[in-house]
Amino acid sequence: MGTDREPGVPTSPGGPRVVLVGPPGAGKSTVAAALGTLWSLPVRDTDTDVEAGAGRSIREIFVDDGEAAFRTLEREAVARALDEHRGVLALGGGAVLDPGTQEALADYRAGGGSVVFLDVSLAHAAPRVGLNQARPLLLGNPRAQWLALMEARRPVYTAVSTLRVSTDGLRPRAVAELIDDHLDPARRASAEPTEGDPT
Repeated sequence: MGTDREPGVPTSPGGPRVVLVGPPGAGKSTVAAALGTLWSLPVRDTDTDVEAGAGRSIREIFVDDGEAAFRTLEREAVARALDEHRGVLALGGGAVLDPGTQEALADYRAGGGSVVFLDVSLAHAAPRVGLNQARPLLLGNPRAQWLALMEARRPVYTAVSTLRVSTDGLRPRAVAELIDDHLDPARRASAEPTEGDPT
């Protein structure tokens, strides 16, 4: 249940309340939904935006147009969401690989935004993802592909984030509460008993 947080991260960005990043199986969509419920905020997912805009599934875009075309659509979707959305935003697993998206996230963080890296081990990701062929980048040997993907992406997830939360063994609501605690330490402190208070 580990978390790593940069000190002094502001909690009132001019864009989304929080941006979630991480690999397939980390729980980005379900944690985003839990945060939306916890904070009474709308939730947006850039994978859904891409599919809605293209009128096709991500798998179909990969097969018909190739990964480069998908990444262009993804970069545009992320830029729009960072500009327009004021709730909880979940990015596709590979979105952070794009230099333009990295720059956009850097601007978002510089403006006080919080980017949370939802970390997960293969053992916990596998049942969530199913490691099936619905995910274009996990074709062939999905476990080996996931490990290779994670090895390549982990430094990027770490670099773009202000907080890391391990989702291993946790339900989405518990992860959402961890994020809430770390993004709003003043609220957490006010809820904790001080010395001499009855417990």
